[in-house]
Amino acid sequence: MTTTGEVAGKGERGVPEGPWWWAGRRSMWFDVVLAAASAGECAVEGVFFADGAGIPAVLGAVLGLVAGSTLLLRRRWAIAVVLVSVAVAPAEMGFLLGIVSLYTLAATDTPRRIVAALAGASVTATLVMTFVGFQRDMRHDGYAPPLWVVGLVAVLMSLGLTAPPVLFGLYVGARRRLVDSLRERADGLQRELVLLADRAEERAEWARNEERTRIAREMHDVVAHRVSLMVVHAAALQAVAAKDPGRASRNAGLIGDLGREALTELREMLGVLRSADRPAMTVPPVPLPAQAEAAEAAAPDASGTAGAEPPSLADVEALVAESRAAGMTVELAVEGERSRYAPGVEQAAYRVVQEALTNVHKHASGASTQVRLACRDDELAVLVVNGPGALGSSDVRLPSGGNGLVGMRERVKALHGGFVAGPTDAGGFRVSALLPDRIRLQVP
Repeated sequence: MTTTGEVAGKGERGVPEGPWWWAGRRSMWFDVVLAAASAGECAVEGVFFADGAGIPAVLGAVLGLVAGSTLLLRRRWAIAVVLVSVAVAPAEMGFLLGIVSLYTLAATDTPRRIVAALAGASVTATLVMTFVGFQRDMRHDGYAPPLWVVGLVAVLMSLGLTAPPVLFGLYVGARRRLVDSLRERADGLQRELVLLADRAEERAEWARNEERTRIAREMHDVVAHRVSLMVVHAAALQAVAAKDPGRASRNAGLIGDLGREALTELREMLGVLRSADRPAMTVPPVPLPAQAEAAEAAAPDASGTAGAEPPSLADVEALVAESRAAGMTVELAVEGERSRYAPGVEQAAYRVVQEALTNVHKHASGASTQVRLACRDDELAVLVVNGPGALGSSDVRLPSGGNGLVGMRERVKALHGGFVAGPTDAGGFRVSALLPDRIRLQVP
């Protein structure tokens, strides 16, 4: 049986805030006033009972005080208080005690069979007391009503004293349990919202980190290749400035062209980052695996939006031509039917070739290089192999941050492809990437 201390309410963690079993001091003082009123009533009724029973009035008053004072325990031991009210009912005392104790019992989580049994006992005790008392009073006044009248009055009085507090207590208890359940649901929803907010914050932080990584990768790809070619042409210009003015002039023009191209690409990228029309970054919903793969394969990098066309396979020839103009021996071969792949796939292939050629300029100046593109039905393969650097080649002193291979691997892995890079037996270096394409369109 659940104690009735749970009925009046509890503190935040289920611990009463008031003394002993009371939820608060207001509840305690309310019960003290009720118990005092009940004790006074029972004491007066006990005096009348003692007078009729032929016992000392003091004993009857003391009995009434003790019985009425048990109402102070109604929130802790409601069943015991109801039993006391039933026990003193034949003595015609405990009117307030019986009503309040029945209400308190019905409003608790006490099993309904126990509530029904105690309510039945109270009805029976009140019925017997009313029947006997009413019949005695009528005879004392010289009136002898029919038995059915006495019985009807006794039934109505016993039900009138018992049914209302029980029914009202059941209603209050049900309402309180409903409020508690709604409060628990609200607390549960609040906890879920807090967890969702934490997860959204984590996803936002992850998105910010991914955006920073993507911007750094784009900046590296845009700047490193152009600047590497500029440094190579500058070294060549320095070497031939005095011997071949015409070649020096051409190299100076190439340096200017490369610088302008690098500035143009940087402006386009900064325009994307500063665009006022670009919506604020929000945390996207978690897509299904199939949707995520299709979206990653279909969507180009954000650097290709806002009016800037992303590089494609058609731009690889111009990329190779730039390296040839810088003095590198580059062979380009395309196997299979040239097809149109998803923009993200073509951009990744272009960036892999670009970074591989940049690494050749940095670490193997003068080395012969082969670029192979294999166009297949559902994938695009890229292979860039260079030999060892040429002996006596000029040292252009290009710095390396070690992020080129990392960026290439990240691009390929984002498309669920494969990436391998490492030295060859001949002393060169090889970079290969396999880029799957799930939504490729054939060129008409």
